Amino acid sequence: MVNRFWAWYEKRYSIIAPLTAGLFLLQIIHLYWMTTNIAYFRLYGHSLWDPSDFWNSVIALVDYTEIPAIITSTILYIHQWRGGLRARSIIFILLINSQWLHLFWITDEIIYANITGAVLVSLPVWLSWLAISIDYLELPVMFDSIRNSIRLLVRRSQAPN
Repeated sequence: MVNRFWAWYEKRYSIIAPLTAGLFLLQIIHLYWMTTNIAYFRLYGHSLWDPSDFWNSVIALVDYTEIPAIITSTILYIHQWRGGLRARSIIFILLINSQWLHLFWITDEIIYANITGAVLVSLPVWLSWLAISIDYLELPVMFDSIRNSIRLLVRRSQAPN
């Protein structure tokens, strides 16, 4: 059964890899918001970009598109690991899966606070910065998945029909 899955995956790799990259592109919106609204506010006491509560909630919900991105990229790097890129694949698997902590910890706090007006837990400053920093660990994986997708698309366009 496992071999059948990997055979199926290999056939569809040229579709799955760009889809994974596309899911990560949505995260750029979230990272921009995190930098200009949350991090900048914590550093300087005001935001560079402060969308309304509605848009804050929408952007936090966009962060949940990271769930399929984490799953598909983990499978993608397991696939690459099976193909011989062992150390690199393990590093990317660890980086991307660190997002689970951030995703269900901070994003849920923001959504809950925006919906109810109440904060679940007041985090110590150092712990808040740790949680915010975790989100940026997806940047190398994001870059790599986009680069791999571009290479696949270029190869596919150059292949004879």
